[in-house]
Amino acid sequence: MLDHFTINSKDFDGPVFVTGAGGCIGSWVLALLVKSKIPVIAFDLSSKKNRLKLLMDDKDIKKIKWVTGDIADTQTVAKVIKKNNVCSIIHLAALQVPFCIADPVEGAKTNVIGTINILEAAKLNNLKRLTYASSVASHALAPKSTYKSTLYGAYKLCDENIASVYHQDWGVPSIGIRPGIIYGIGRDQGLTSKTTVATLAAAAGIPYTIPFSGPISALHAGEAAAAFIKAVSIKQYESPVFDLNGISTTVEEWVSILNIIEPKSLINIKGDVLPFPFDLSNQPIRNYIGDYGKVNLKVGISQTFRAFKNLLLRGEISANNLN
Repeated sequence: MLDHFTINSKDFDGPVFVTGAGGCIGSWVLALLVKSKIPVIAFDLSSKKNRLKLLMDDKDIKKIKWVTGDIADTQTVAKVIKKNNVCSIIHLAALQVPFCIADPVEGAKTNVIGTINILEAAKLNNLKRLTYASSVASHALAPKSTYKSTLYGAYKLCDENIASVYHQDWGVPSIGIRPGIIYGIGRDQGLTSKTTVATLAAAAGIPYTIPFSGPISALHAGEAAAAFIKAVSIKQYESPVFDLNGISTTVEEWVSILNIIEPKSLINIKGDVLPFPFDLSNQPIRNYIGDYGKVNLKVGISQTFRAFKNLLLRGEISANNLN
């Protein structure tokens, strides 16, 4: 799927700094940047590159400058950005819903202090190309919302407000992006990862039950990565926030597509509807940053299924411990 997206290296005049580089979207961002011959500085708490190795070979991975550090460490973040002459920032580092519930303090440090550190570094270095990941979970905190509030969503809404104030008070521009449900290779963690897990189970011929039903969004990880890259390919002047929904669908349609791809699949559905919005428009962000590519749902699921098949055959992943 990397060939599905076109990134123009001429839009970048220096290294791109990517936080949360070892995560799902982060790995796709790195793979697309390296493929496009754009210098990249990867920043992550861990030096593990398991997801990245599903997308790139070792030769290309060695082209990435990988820095380990804590996004909540103000001095470390500022030092790495300045030392490497960073020109653009894609800020993806975050702890997702279950981890914020398990440790609210650590969740706040990573999701809020980490974002402040990025904005502060952008201010100190006069950077005009910054995008950060918010979440559709932030919609639950709106007045009269019927969606379920979470600490994760509260942290992300806080980030959006902080970014707005940084622009107001210091002229630091940014683009906040709220991805919907990400799917694809490397999506193996978090509450909404289960449709991808089900696709892996189908490829492995293992029974699996998706623990929620009803409406969902489907945003291919490559499409999300391409949108974040596109957002920093241009100089920014404001601090808008956009939804990045992908395709509005249902769990039932997802399983139906899987059954067509693999008639012997053993995927079931049991559980309530997820309490988040999944019918949001992608048009505002496309109007603002331009075209970043689009993945058809059937094509995305089919290619993810085939990629899992190949990875299983090569022994690069295992389906023994589906979560």
